[in-house]
Amino acid sequence: MREVVGLELVEGDATALPFERASFDLVTTARTLHHIARPELVLAEAVRVLRPGGTLLIVDQLASVDPITAIELNRFERARDPSTTRVLADVDLRGLFESNNLVLRRSEIVREPRDLECYLDLAGCHGDERELARALAPSDASAEYGWYVLQKPRL
Repeated sequence: MREVVGLELVEGDATALPFERASFDLVTTARTLHHIARPELVLAEAVRVLRPGGTLLIVDQLASVDPITAIELNRFERARDPSTTRVLADVDLRGLFESNNLVLRRSEIVREPRDLECYLDLAGCHGDERELARALAPSDASAEYGWYVLQKPRL
């Protein structure tokens, strides 16, 4: 095990971070927003602790803009992992960025191939829940992830 100097791990509520305003140069949330009931609160809190000119990196799975396809994806994801609340579409995330006055510096949407059985294992999905998730699984097991590099404007 390697010791990292100057690193402190702090556990806290992502909607009420235990840090002063403008504490960080870089804030990130990776593959978590779809597990949070109020992602807009998490994003607002990330912006609060980010210094002006600082960078925010967000990575999360994306839903389709087609409402039926998005409903089907979310139904599958909740069956696979009950901690899932809602996978957002790219347009929804961009709306959150805009409402927090963030400047999008770079974005990329990446399609990630997945093996369904491994993906179910990752969530500890077994028994009847696994059968339900298999039945609800999209025909294409791959997923789209959005990568967003954003900047908080300087004052």
